[in-house]
This record gives sequence, C-alpha cells and structure tokens, in this order.
Amino acid sequence: MLIALPISELTPGMFVDSVTKQQEGLNSIKIKTSGLVRNQAIIKRLVTEGVLELLIDFTKGDAAVPDKYRPKAAVVKEPVTSSSKAKPPAVKPAITLEQEFAKASISFEQHNRKLQALYGDITTGLSVNLNLIDEMANDIVSSVFRNTSAMTILTRIKDKHSYNWRHMVNCAIFTAVFAKYLGYKEEAVQQLAMGALLHDLGQAKLPQGIISRPSKLTSSEMDIIKRHVAQGLGLVKGEKGITPLILDMIVNHHERLDGSGYPRGITAEKLSRPARIMAIVDVYDALTADRPHQEGDEPINALRYLLAHKELFDAELVQHFIKCLGVHPVGTIVKLTNERLALVLEGNKLNPIKPKVKLFYNAKHGHHVTPKDLDLSEPDQSIKIVSSIKPHDYQINLARLLKEHLLN
Repeated sequence: MLIALPISELTPGMFVDSVTKQQEGLNSIKIKTSGLVRNQAIIKRLVTEGVLELLIDFTKGDAAVPDKYRPKAAVVKEPVTSSSKAKPPAVKPAITLEQEFAKASISFEQHNRKLQALYGDITTGLSVNLNLIDEMANDIVSSVFRNTSAMTILTRIKDKHSYNWRHMVNCAIFTAVFAKYLGYKEEAVQQLAMGALLHDLGQAKLPQGIISRPSKLTSSEMDIIKRHVAQGLGLVKGEKGITPLILDMIVNHHERLDGSGYPRGITAEKLSRPARIMAIVDVYDALTADRPHQEGDEPINALRYLLAHKELFDAELVQHFIKCLGVHPVGTIVKLTNERLALVLEGNKLNPIKPKVKLFYNAKHGHHVTPKDLDLSEPDQSIKIVSSIKPHDYQINLARLLKEHLLN
C-alpha cells in the first residue's frame, strides 16, 4: 500500500518510496533514494533538507499503516428491519475498452499535435507552456484510471516522422499505466506523467538536423544529444508546479544502475524509484517505436532486452513492468496456432501469455474474417499465441484496424 505522508508523521520502520514535496529553493534533486527509515537521524536529515511529504510503501517497511489512513468500515445509518433491506454501496460503473477508446483516440491525436506545436515553439526560443503539459498529463492519467488499455493500445501506432513528441506522449501513457499497477495514488501518478512528458523536451533546444538524422550518429553527435538532459532541466527548473520528483525524472532517466549512464554516471544507490521507472519506460518505447534511423522492434524483444540487462535496469521493476504490460501488450497483433491473426485487447496478470484477443484475419489464405473475441486463458481453450507480428508484414494499417474494431 502506497500512502503519501507529511514528514511530521514519518517514523522509523517506514519504507520511503520517493519524496513527493520539498521546499522550493533547495537543491531539488538532492533527495532521490528510496529505502527503509532506520532511525531518527535519517528523519532529522530529511527535515533539514526541506522534505515536506514522502510516498511510503507499507508493503516493504516494518511499520503498520496509521489508523487514520486505514479504510473505514461502512456504517449503516438506518437499522435493517424485516420490511427494509440495507442498500449495497453504489458501485462506479466500469468504462469498457470501446467506450474509453472513443475518447482516448481523439485525446491521443490532440496531445501529439499540441506537443508537436510546443516542441516547435521551444525550438524557436519560446518558453514551455507548463499549463498545457499539466492538462495533458491530467487527461492521460484520468483515461488510464478509467480504463488501462485504451490509451496503451494507441501507443502501438507508429510514425517515425513524429517520433520526438510521440515518444514523450507514449512514455507518459506507459508511466501512468505502470505507476497505477504499482499502486501509486492518482495524484502521484499525475506527477510521474508530467515528468514523462517533459523528460526529453530538452531535445528541442538541440540542432534538429542531428535529432532527425536517418543514419547512425557519430560519437561527437552523441555527445551533443546528451546535452538534452541539461537543456530540459534548464527549461523547467524553478517554474511553478515543477516538483523534485519531476526534476529527478528529467535529470536521471539516462542514468544506469552500474554507473554507465549519463550525464553524471551515478550508480544504483543514488537512483530513485521514479528515475528507475522512467529509465525502463524510456528505453522500452524507444526500442519499440519507429525512429528516423531504425524500425521499431516487437514488444517481446524490448522486454527481453530490459530483462537481460540487470546491471542497467532495476530487475524487480522490470519484472513488474512485464507483468503490467504482458508478454504481448494490448494493441499488439499476434499469430495464433489456428493460422489466424488477432489483436490483443486485454492483458492477463496471472498468465501473461494468455490475454484476451480479437481474431480478425486468416493468415493462411490472406483475408479478413468475421471478428471473434477469444479469452486464451479459458480452461477449454486450446488456441495459443505462436508469435507477435508486424502489421506491415500483412499489409495491415493498424490505425484503421483499431478504429474498425474498437469504435462503435
């Protein structure tokens, strides 16, 4: 259970996930490690360094959840008699994938256009419109909390000519989905999504000919690219609404556990959980997206890469990320043992290789078929996934396919 607590309520035995509020004017990226509060000396140091609020993970520490933060039992205000029955509590109706996708598809394109315009403004020397970033983050997080799959599916639509801003939107979506899965409250997820939207914005201050080059960059050009971290920090530091958590994500998303990252080459003990989350999400989307110099890889290969590099990425978080997205994430097209193609619509947290899919294409004979929903986890279901496939291998327009099958 993750709960945001004021520093005054912090006690030894609690496990700090991250700092969520810190006094302005202090070195805002100084507090970035997570860990167990072992004694009062640690608390005094946090107070001295201006920490106001922390996110506490009660599943990892030794301290019990304070009574005031425990869920209260429902109170029956009216006695139940033979002539009256207690009414069950009102349940918020679930938003179906199709219902949320209709909203999400419109918002997704709007976000990409707005971020593209903002990127252009910064390239010409204008300042960042943080109100716009906040609105976008709020919209993405709200959508994810209504239905996790809708926005996530849209991240599978690729366009190498708009990678710069689509990457930031995609990262915000993945970060929101992952943080929700990890148990972060919506307010904290909002900050994480803002950090993801801003993490690469410093690239707008670099020579765009290098950013959009369709060939591999030289070492000197890579040194120029690395400057985007400092440029991004300069764009937002000191601005209203920019929290230490957001700055941490911008500054440290290219750092690695073994110290091989940049810009400072810091190691695991100095990397916070939000920075580690951002690193995983950033690399995952970069590997799976079409970019000017490379074609995107399939999600399963990107997940294998993250899993294989335990020296670079937090292994525990990578395992959670795989369980969160699934081996075949929503929006992926998969080939089945019955020679049909299907669209993954909903993951399966208990058995990631058996998601819910929508069958739509006969791969053997090369034609579309009547759509059919399949739950591959059902006990009597013998059909399995053989592999994921790239839409263009079968001349499939993914954007059109999504609209045909998910929009009423």
